[in-house]
Amino acid sequence: MPAQGPHSRSKSSSATPSARLGRLALGLAGLAGFIVLWKCAYRFAWAPPGTLPDPFSIPAAALGEYTSGHLLPALGSSLIHYVWGLGVGTLAGFVVGLLAATSRGFDAFHHILARILRPIPPLAWVVFAIAWFQVSHAGAAFVISIGVFWVNYFATASGVAGVDPRYYELARAFGHAGFFARISSVTLPGAAPGILSGMRTGVGQAWMTLIAAELLGVPGMGQQMNAAAGVGAYDAVVVYMLAISLIYSLSDGVFAVIQNRVLRWRP
Repeated sequence: MPAQGPHSRSKSSSATPSARLGRLALGLAGLAGFIVLWKCAYRFAWAPPGTLPDPFSIPAAALGEYTSGHLLPALGSSLIHYVWGLGVGTLAGFVVGLLAATSRGFDAFHHILARILRPIPPLAWVVFAIAWFQVSHAGAAFVISIGVFWVNYFATASGVAGVDPRYYELARAFGHAGFFARISSVTLPGAAPGILSGMRTGVGQAWMTLIAAELLGVPGMGQQMNAAAGVGAYDAVVVYMLAISLIYSLSDGVFAVIQNRVLRWRP
């Protein structure tokens, strides 16, 4: 998800209560319109029979998945490899991206390899994940970390490369001439908006990769979606889709709060 610029922040912060209510009303109207369209598609059989559930059956399906003991264990299983994959991919992408942007030797050493590996989608590694880790949390975390790695790698590298060189000159004038001193006093603060934007994007990228990996057999919500679809319970599939959306919204909201606190120095 792209980071908001200063103009969008100032607009949202200066919006009047009536403007915020109007925006909320339009958003609810859009949601209602989507549900009406969904209901029409169900009522008039715009999709193949049995493949599109009634939108008003979803609450009962959600209660059924919860009371049957499927929803929470699947959520817990997904969160295990989600957290590990997100953490490892974020850290590795940050470190390698930082080195690529600050060390010409390292950039020259790895740039051909990066061009070869970057176009390979994370799911292409599922075969090796199963061979190395079997169908396990470790295998799913490995696949997730690859997708998250590239997001953070490019965000960090571009963020660091975009720091104004004059800041380094100013740092040298104040005695911050060493590599680590420059990194801590100039590079990371200057590149923080881009780095955090990449991390925030990785939060969503990890969910997309996770569900795709679970469809191949790793326990979690993706596996439950696949099992439900296999017996024609498409209302249960929608329940897990909405659960994913809710969890992503919560995690993205938490990260947005952290991001705003870290970048509170910005005008």
